[in-house]
Amino acid sequence: MRGVNRVMLIGNLGKDPDVQYLEGNIAVAKFPLATTETYKDRTGKLISQTEWHTVVLWRGLAELAQKYLHKGSLIYVEGRLRTRNWDDKEGHRKFATEVVGDNLIMLDKRTDVSGLHGHGGIDSHGLEGPGSDDIPPISDASPDLPF
Repeated sequence: MRGVNRVMLIGNLGKDPDVQYLEGNIAVAKFPLATTETYKDRTGKLISQTEWHTVVLWRGLAELAQKYLHKGSLIYVEGRLRTRNWDDKEGHRKFATEVVGDNLIMLDKRTDVSGLHGHGGIDSHGLEGPGSDDIPPISDASPDLPF
């Protein structure tokens, strides 16, 4: 049987995307993404629990992240988990688990010059969503969405 490796996250960037270019001018962006869950404990006290994820974007998505995302940006990212390992200078085995994104939607509210809100999303092929000359973020969510 085949496995499934899919991750869907909604969260805020912990810092501006770090974009580097590899041989062949291939862009790679990396940034931390915080997701926070809030719940009430037995006493009714509100508890927030934040998880940090390392997100990696390639090619067109990396360039869009560099252009439009910044620390604090609210995004939806979809992709797969990838775990890498290496030996450090002292010979200790190190591991890193990252989310390799192949779909990105900007969720920050933003108003353009005409005062209208736009919707836009980008997939791993760099294709733009509806109404997005400069890839404006989604400005409002449907009330029947589960998140």
